[in-house]
Amino acid sequence: MNVVSRFSDRISTIVVPLVFGAIFFSLWEWMVRAFDIKQFLLPSPSSIYTAVGDNAQRIWDGVEITGGNAVYGLIVGSIIAILAALLSSRWDWFSDVVTPIASGMAAVPIVSLAPVFNIWFGSTNSFSRRLVVIVVVFFPVFVNVTKGLTQVDSIHVELMRSQAASEWSVIRRVRIPNAIPFLMSSLRLASSLAIISAIVAEYFGGTQGSLGQLITQSAGLSRYDIAWAAVLGASAVGIAMFAAVAAVEWVAMPWRRQSTGA
Repeated sequence: MNVVSRFSDRISTIVVPLVFGAIFFSLWEWMVRAFDIKQFLLPSPSSIYTAVGDNAQRIWDGVEITGGNAVYGLIVGSIIAILAALLSSRWDWFSDVVTPIASGMAAVPIVSLAPVFNIWFGSTNSFSRRLVVIVVVFFPVFVNVTKGLTQVDSIHVELMRSQAASEWSVIRRVRIPNAIPFLMSSLRLASSLAIISAIVAEYFGGTQGSLGQLITQSAGLSRYDIAWAAVLGASAVGIAMFAAVAAVEWVAMPWRRQSTGA
């Protein structure tokens, strides 16, 4: 019975989104046709599908460029944030220095960062777009991992220290395992922020053929079907990154698989 129940749950997690998506796009198509909405206002799903087929190579090239920048920024930004969180959990003075800086960086709009970085590193240098992603990814990962490293059960820490464990042993055996769920939650959020920030950064220049450039150029020519097709490509990248994080979480947290019977 448990096996049947788990199988039904897994099927429902696939079927329900597919059914909802089919209903949503059907209503969208019907609304455009019934109310004669112009294509420059809201293209129909069928016209977007046609644009995807006609511009498949352009969209794929954009996915490679923009997706590469997003993945690079997510990985590098997360590594820097994790290292900063480890140091912050070890030394209070480091936390007092880094936390206000991280908060200030998080409050700066992406639209103001991208032009500045383009001036510093050149509008054709992909590092300027990747740096935008790194800055955006850093804050949520840093805050969540720091919380996971510091908010541990005091009994566990006292037990380790009563055994004359070194500070590194406490971090490795108590703090890091406690921080893993916080890290996974932050990476889920950061994976979406990474693709968004990568596309926004491309609005202000960059490699021709990126998704951001394709969206702005198509919108400027009133080819909104192509623009929406590029948006669909960006959504596919975001979903793939989110799924990759979920796969890492599945591997990194075996105790959760055991608790759910997965």
